[in-house]
Amino acid sequence: MTPAKKDTITRKEAWALLQEYGCTENHTRHMLAVEAAMRAYARRFGEDEELWGTIGLVHDFEYDRFPDEHPYAGGRILREKGYCDEIVNTILSHGETGVPRETQMAKALHAVDELTGLLVGVALVRPSKDIRDVKIKSVRKKWKDKAFAAAVDREEIERAAEALGVEKWEHVGVVLEAMKGIASEIGLDGQLAKA
Repeated sequence: MTPAKKDTITRKEAWALLQEYGCTENHTRHMLAVEAAMRAYARRFGEDEELWGTIGLVHDFEYDRFPDEHPYAGGRILREKGYCDEIVNTILSHGETGVPRETQMAKALHAVDELTGLLVGVALVRPSKDIRDVKIKSVRKKWKDKAFAAAVDREEIERAAEALGVEKWEHVGVVLEAMKGIASEIGLDGQLAKA
């Protein structure tokens, strides 16, 4: 008899995967930022905050070990560990894998992933290096500067926000506020300015 698929993933299980696959400090901070943003959207949409947050935390767990196979390697590992298709497909769909983003959770993960990187960049160019000092106005200014965080695909962020059903600047605000709530966990609480 085939064991039942796990239809949820706990934060403890996700954290163990980050440890097992040797995530770097910066990458862990990125995943914590995505977790916070996913939790914010779960609250907004009346969804399971634990599941959404944990999906955000685990979405890149294998990247540092298998960068050329990401997110396929992550999907394969999660499937081998017995996680259900919804979890595996959500992880797979945040990349350009051809796996459709059919659920609100998958759309949210895709929408917040790229944006968190831009917001980190905006915080790091501030003298305080504190994300809590970042305003939407600052993000708008940096958004227009194509040389700033040039690797961030702004058009993809816009398309992803639209697919999620949230206006672009409202989306930026949701993610920014979520990240401000965990400023010390993601190293953007001003301590870098004092180093």
